[in-house]
Amino acid sequence: MVKPAMSQRINRRINRRINRRINHRIMDRIARRVTRRVCPRDRHAGARGFTVIELLVVLAALALLLSVAAPRYVQHVDRARDTALRHNLQAMRDAIDKFYGDQGRYPKELPELVERRYLRAIPLDPVTQRADSWVAVPPRAGDANGDGEGIADVRSGARGIAPDGSSYASW
Repeated sequence: MVKPAMSQRINRRINRRINRRINHRIMDRIARRVTRRVCPRDRHAGARGFTVIELLVVLAALALLLSVAAPRYVQHVDRARDTALRHNLQAMRDAIDKFYGDQGRYPKELPELVERRYLRAIPLDPVTQRADSWVAVPPRAGDANGDGEGIADVRSGARGIAPDGSSYASW
């Protein structure tokens, strides 16, 4: 048989657990009612998201930023392409001059500069995106190598006008 003191303890424990559950349920109900009164239009308490107006405002702000940044980006890309073209032309002209200084003649073709290791590779024309679009200029008749054979200068084969107003073919 269970002692009376022991049964009282067990009853107290059970009552406490029941009261806790009941108290939690009551508090949850009260909290729901209070939040409904404070935020009556928030009927979907668990639903989260953005309204259409908020999304439109964000998209308008992004469009404004892109409309300011995009033209500058395009200008920088064009300027970088022109700078790369000038650099490639300078490197090839320097290689031709070194070839002429060492060999005493101009190279017959551009791949000869690569074969003799004056260039690692024939650079791409950044405007045309091709390596075979370079225009070879033969030496003048009055030069030391007056036979007119070889390549004394290189020009870009790109059509069009550079931002400074000159033709790419004249570079």
